[in-house]
Amino acid sequence: MELKLKIRKNSKLIMKDQFYKYIESLQDSITTTIEELDGVAKFEEDIWKRDEGGGGKTRIIENGEVFEKGGVNISAVHGKLPEAMQKMFNVGAADFFACGLSLVIHPKNPLVPTVHANWRYFEMYDDDGKIINSWFGGGQDLTPYYLFEEDAIHFHQTCKIACDKHNPEFYPKFKRQCDAYFWNAHRNEARGIGGLFFDYCKESTEMTMENWFNFVTEVGNSFLEAYVPIVEKRKEIPYTGENRTWQEIRRGRYVEFNLVHDKGTLFGLKTNGRIESILMSLPPHVQWVYDHHPESGSEEEKLIKVLENPVDWI
Repeated sequence: MELKLKIRKNSKLIMKDQFYKYIESLQDSITTTIEELDGVAKFEEDIWKRDEGGGGKTRIIENGEVFEKGGVNISAVHGKLPEAMQKMFNVGAADFFACGLSLVIHPKNPLVPTVHANWRYFEMYDDDGKIINSWFGGGQDLTPYYLFEEDAIHFHQTCKIACDKHNPEFYPKFKRQCDAYFWNAHRNEARGIGGLFFDYCKESTEMTMENWFNFVTEVGNSFLEAYVPIVEKRKEIPYTGENRTWQEIRRGRYVEFNLVHDKGTLFGLKTNGRIESILMSLPPHVQWVYDHHPESGSEEEKLIKVLENPVDWI
């Protein structure tokens, strides 16, 4: 199941419009496929406007046969650069535009991993409306509750294939960045088994903005191929109440990362972002068990050992 979106750089459209058209198409493709996989639940769409400029389309699926909760959201916002962003980018007052697609899917079956992905584009302008800075960012990563090594290899291999079409150095570089970013420092463990993470992908002598557009859309197009086969393979495997309890404990670590470390979540909370869209990434059923440790030699402990020492899956 390889997603083939034919949108590519069109000289008649400026970059921000071209990329927004791409994420609109990608949102449609992903939500349609997730609904087909679930077979019961449907996405509900919430179209919203931002007072300062722009808006978005939030799509949420809940209480399905396969997926307990998920969100696949796009947005395009613009206006004056908030003070928090000025400090982050070490700039003064400026106008900006930002658009992107962000998704998190939480399955019901503990043997199916949670997945997260994001692809985004950003511009800043001078007083005359001229672009003074622009870049792409994004990535995709997997958070299993039980470790199936063949699934980890498949996910990373799909990421590597997408990267290798553009530069053989991209996969190892962006894989390392993913391992470093999704690290729960206060727990000294990774949130999941990683994937790709890239940011501030700007024009250079090696890569034009069109090159970056083609790379980011290549990764976006690979998402369903990376995740869907894993869901299809695991979604009907029987599980126990103990499996479910472990899933909910691990979901607690997912919540901790998003609220303590994730830059996107923290940025949204500090800049008057749309709270429902920001917190859609949080799972519906979570546990925090005091000083919990998995049984020695168990499948649960096997996962923890991998999370404490990220693996090169390829």
